[in-house]
Amino acid sequence: MSTKSIVIIGATSAIAHGVAKLYARDHARFALVARNAANLEVVAQDLRARGAEHVSTFIADLKDVARHDEIVAYAVRDLGTMDVVILAHGLLKEQHEIDNNADATLDVFEVNANSMISLAHRFGCALERQGSGSLVGLSSVAGERGRRALYAYGAAKSAVTAFLSGMRGRYLPLGINVLTVKPGPVDTPMTKGRTLPLMATVDTVAKDIANAIEKRKHVLYTPGIWRIVMVVMRAIPEGIFQRLKI
Repeated sequence: MSTKSIVIIGATSAIAHGVAKLYARDHARFALVARNAANLEVVAQDLRARGAEHVSTFIADLKDVARHDEIVAYAVRDLGTMDVVILAHGLLKEQHEIDNNADATLDVFEVNANSMISLAHRFGCALERQGSGSLVGLSSVAGERGRRALYAYGAAKSAVTAFLSGMRGRYLPLGINVLTVKPGPVDTPMTKGRTLPLMATVDTVAKDIANAIEKRKHVLYTPGIWRIVMVVMRAIPEGIFQRLKI
């Protein structure tokens, strides 16, 4: 990988940190954004120790859409040219945790869909003005179908997947790549205590994402087995699917 200038939104997430580690060893330059100052500083110090040429940090609650233009301006001012923008923030709530709480359901959508779409749109415009770059959005295989165990989270991720697909069509002729990442369950603090099928390690997913960025892929299922699983999942008739306890 060549040295790159990288913006990471949700930089304290395990997957985002995993990807950043890979680029740090090639002396990348980072503009990092997250809401927890202490955790963000730990990530920043780690990347510096691993060889990053430059690391700056910006603290923000990403649900605060009013600050999104400020975040984009910070990244442009700090890095100049943005080679890669990674949107990795998110909130995982299983359905049983929020079944009787409409406000919590809307919060899941606010974090995973609205704030992600807002930032994707604004950074997309910035990359268009720049005339180059890659935008990477973390969606999920959960967005492929509405499962009873995870349908609020899945609906939010489905919105992100559709939005990024449309963005890709808009920006591809301009030489700007939009990559949609669809991980299956990953062993991170977000999934701690959950028993999930085909659980992947952060290292595996991070390497897949970095490789997809370099190859300018459009859609990444990680691990790759999930592409096959989702083909089968989408083919199940709705009447049968709703009887499955998944």
